[in-house]
Amino acid sequence: MTLPGALKHARPLLAGLVAAGLTAGFAVKLVGLGTWSDVIWAVVTVPVLLALVTEIASSLWRGDVGLDIVAALSMTAALLVGEQLAAAIVAVMYAGGQYLEAFAERQARREMTALLSRVPRTAVRHRDSRLEEVALELLLAGDRLLIRRGDVVPVDGTVVEGVAVLDQSALTGEAMPVQLTAGQAALSGSSNVGDAFDLLATRRAAESTYAGVIRLVEAAQRSRAPMSRLADRYAILFLAVTVLMAGAAWWLTGDSVRAVAVLVVATPCPLILAVPVAIVAGLSRAAKSGILIKGGKAIEMLARVRALVIDKTGTLTLGHARIVDIRVIDGMTADELLAIAASLDQASKHIIAQTIVAEARAKGLPLAIPTEVVETPGEGIVGRVEGRRVMVGGLHFIAGQIAGSAGTLFGRERPPGAMAAAVAIDGKLAGLLVLSDELRAGTEQLLQSLRALGIERIVLATGDRREVAKFFSAGLSLDMVRAELTPDQKVLVVLSERKNGPVMMIGDGINDAPALAAADLGMAMGAKGAAASAEAADVVLLVDQLDRVLPAIRIARRSRSIALQSVAVGIGLSFVAMVAAAFGLIAPVQGALLQEAIDVAVIFNALRALRG
Repeated sequence: MTLPGALKHARPLLAGLVAAGLTAGFAVKLVGLGTWSDVIWAVVTVPVLLALVTEIASSLWRGDVGLDIVAALSMTAALLVGEQLAAAIVAVMYAGGQYLEAFAERQARREMTALLSRVPRTAVRHRDSRLEEVALELLLAGDRLLIRRGDVVPVDGTVVEGVAVLDQSALTGEAMPVQLTAGQAALSGSSNVGDAFDLLATRRAAESTYAGVIRLVEAAQRSRAPMSRLADRYAILFLAVTVLMAGAAWWLTGDSVRAVAVLVVATPCPLILAVPVAIVAGLSRAAKSGILIKGGKAIEMLARVRALVIDKTGTLTLGHARIVDIRVIDGMTADELLAIAASLDQASKHIIAQTIVAEARAKGLPLAIPTEVVETPGEGIVGRVEGRRVMVGGLHFIAGQIAGSAGTLFGRERPPGAMAAAVAIDGKLAGLLVLSDELRAGTEQLLQSLRALGIERIVLATGDRREVAKFFSAGLSLDMVRAELTPDQKVLVVLSERKNGPVMMIGDGINDAPALAAADLGMAMGAKGAAASAEAADVVLLVDQLDRVLPAIRIARRSRSIALQSVAVGIGLSFVAMVAAAFGLIAPVQGALLQEAIDVAVIFNALRALRG
């Protein structure tokens, strides 16, 4: 473990130690052993001071100057002039603030663990006429794997036999599942939504598509410059004013205690404490709305975004197929056609069949029990429903069964990216069920609301086909539509938009993860999105509702505004107290207690971020 990491884990111990020492010192003083009080207070202050000096040295080595220097100066000066109680009070304030900030970051990270379940750890391999479960890193090119229903394809490979029905939306942005037959390539990271099939691995896990995307995420994260803490922006100016005022008080009066009093009352706990409290309050309020914001840096950047790059599949759209049109050919009602098709499809496990059944059940339609069912995997199904011979399947399947139906079927237009299931009854074409992804309800109102919040530019970036992107973006107030993008091209779109201000990227798939990491603020649809995108993002929407981006921005802006208010009021009061201390009106212990009162006031103000 590195030194900064060790210090981070030691913060709770330091906070508890100095608080206990402060209490013990007062207890000893009450029983008449006052000389030991100063010893106890000095002893418990020293570990906090040493940890603080170590952190300051580490920050300076990185080129960062923080207000922690003032806290270190005040503790050191108080100990040197014999003001141990003042030093201990400052140590309590500092250690408590550091622990609170660390606690907030820890809580945000812990919530993420539930989202990182997509990455496969093991795979089922054929070996010596039996199946064995092996760790992912042990797989080699040429291994034959069993991919069960619900499994994530662990490595790139080709389908050996059978029909593979894969959800590749996390990788390609395509909402509709794809059907792969023997010899066709399957990408790692795809989900098997059909029956089990065998896969011949063509690459090791570390060389596969999924691993490559993860490496893109890591590279983007390393290339992004770290953002300084909100409080540290005021560090150099406040530090200079404090040192000058303390030095002037000592030089003009010859009284070192006055200089210590100035340093103690100047300890920037309104910055050290109020900012993290406001941030923690904002994080807590966001979590209640199903919004996970990963720490203070993310909430500050969320409050400042001015440009938005948004994915399509699963973000702007629902990300799964639904029946968007029912076309009846022979006088039957739409509900009757749907009920008959769904009755037969109850016997199929195909993802499209399950969608049709779910749609019928959602409408409350009565479903009959099918008989004499014969299914051609990946193509269609034939059977009897209440004595009628029914066929449901793809256009080619039905056209091959019913002579002369091809012109009727293929002459009808359907939305780009849509899939049609044809239905035939007693040898005659009865109709079409058109399935497609759908734009989320209220999308245009959401975009207008974002512009009202100050988002000046909105760009759609998708890996889907150009005609599909054009169809779904029609009527939306977008500044630009970019289609057929690879993950690295999405990163370039994000970087090109930075000229318009801090950029937020919203996505949900593995292919969005590099762009989420490269953006100033990445927001992932984590309710059903890929673990890679949830890990790369700074903000995760824990519910599948895109409109949660509005309260997320509002909460972030309110938290940042309250933090700035607390800083301004706290530092203003501290400056007045510094002047009083310089004139000898406030002693070091009084200054520490006064500073504590200022802290309480600004902390209560910061807690307003919990409310709407």
